[in-house]
Amino acid sequence: MALKSINPTTTKAWNSLKSHLETIKNEHMSHWFAQDKERADKMTIQWDDFYVDYSKNRWTHETIDLLLQLAKEVDLKNAISKYFSGDIINQTEGRAVAHVALRDPNYVDFFVEGENVMPEVKRVKDQIKQFTENVVGQKFKGFTDKPFTDIVNIGIGGSDLGPAMVVDSLQYYKNHLTTHFVSNVDGDHVNEILKKLNPETTLFVIVSKTFTTQETLSNATTIKNWFLNYGSQEDIAKHFVAVSTNIAKVKDFGIAEHNIFPMWDWVGGRFSLWSAVGLSISLSVGYENFESLLSGANKMDEHFKNEEFDQNLPVILALLSVWYNNFFNVESQAILPYSQYLNQFATYLQQAIMESNGKSVDRSGNKVNYQTGTIIWGEPGTNSQHAFFQLIHQGTKLIPADFIGFAKSLYGDKDHQDKLMSNFIAQTEALLNGKTKEQVVSELQDQKLSEEEIKQLTPYKIFEGNKPTTTILIKKLTPESLGKLIALYEHKIFVEGVIWNIFSYDQYGVELGKQLANTILKELNVDGVATEHDASTNNILKYYKSL
Repeated sequence: MALKSINPTTTKAWNSLKSHLETIKNEHMSHWFAQDKERADKMTIQWDDFYVDYSKNRWTHETIDLLLQLAKEVDLKNAISKYFSGDIINQTEGRAVAHVALRDPNYVDFFVEGENVMPEVKRVKDQIKQFTENVVGQKFKGFTDKPFTDIVNIGIGGSDLGPAMVVDSLQYYKNHLTTHFVSNVDGDHVNEILKKLNPETTLFVIVSKTFTTQETLSNATTIKNWFLNYGSQEDIAKHFVAVSTNIAKVKDFGIAEHNIFPMWDWVGGRFSLWSAVGLSISLSVGYENFESLLSGANKMDEHFKNEEFDQNLPVILALLSVWYNNFFNVESQAILPYSQYLNQFATYLQQAIMESNGKSVDRSGNKVNYQTGTIIWGEPGTNSQHAFFQLIHQGTKLIPADFIGFAKSLYGDKDHQDKLMSNFIAQTEALLNGKTKEQVVSELQDQKLSEEEIKQLTPYKIFEGNKPTTTILIKKLTPESLGKLIALYEHKIFVEGVIWNIFSYDQYGVELGKQLANTILKELNVDGVATEHDASTNNILKYYKSL
């Protein structure tokens, strides 16, 4: 059964929130802290090894109550039930959204269109485990009987971003294998990777559901041709494996059938790292760590499914996003992990969030009359402090930011960790309180500046503060805690989509450009320029072909 279609702007809560905004939009958060000594305690959720403080946001207890009422009016609870029951909630593509089934350690029955998918999930996970152990344990070797030293994941979108982010994030836990990712159809990219590889000791993992994706197949073919300069056609079976549903095409490529890992329609690409798409993760950090990643995600699944909304981390973060997006008219959100390991986390979330909720048609097929989606961007701290924090602190745009940090470092360097986390904590305080004119003047007077110099400099040194932040403090970066963090944002995406009355799990928006690219590719290989394009496109084509 499909999700209900409820225009959120028609709800009582939505209209109440619009009125409520007018009463608080110009208030300063620092005043709320001064008036309510328990604000921070009341707006903090401690769950497992997560400490989430959402008190430094421009909302009050009344705001939260109204947003919770909105969640009730759009029947979020019923939507969550359908999400975890294998219902066809990806209605435009006629599919369930069942990636949560992939991370259940107990393999509890999960039915999709009347079929229990868990036996197949277990079979594939066993296949991943066995293959990982054979490669890492050097039982499965290359065509010259040398053990593998390098893994290359060939995919794009969800077949690249998720695994690449996780492998990067878990570098501390990696084994002796070095993992590379080839995604862009840019030939310079793939050739730079090939320069680093020994064909005798490299294993290639091709990830493509249909085995027809242009970028992936172009890169795979280029790599295959490079490999054949050293090995034979028969040797391909020892160096190439695939994650795909198109067994015939994979076998035609030369890959042995027992080295094909299946994918399922009920797992969307950007939520597929938990499936065999995560094979490169398992190979990089070992199957036990891959299993821990899934276990962490499952713990967040259970929290999201069972916890009351006022203590439910994905729900609270989603309501906050809706509040800023639809009532403060905020365009973007910064994701700021204070860990260099998570340097690809914002990039991963860009696809997960913007491809999911970048929609303008509701679940009844009508054009929406409100904003959906959020522009996601960010970089790790403290690097980002020396880049774009100026805009967040003193720019004209309101930019809510999620600060993600880990209390314990992995290598135990307390000096570095204390410096890192002092910045992590101080930045949210600075964004909250800012710096008043009086404080600026006092500081400048202490520097013995003249009255004229003080008058001139003061306007530039004032920070208005009142900039919203959410703090996500986690005990330590482990495979399990990373799994929880990724699942937290996945479920946040789902809640936002339910409230915005859109389908979060299709991505038709990526198709038009790809279709036109196929047309233009043909034109690049023949004389003359087609005239059916607009004048600008025709000129660009003509100029490109002239070079």
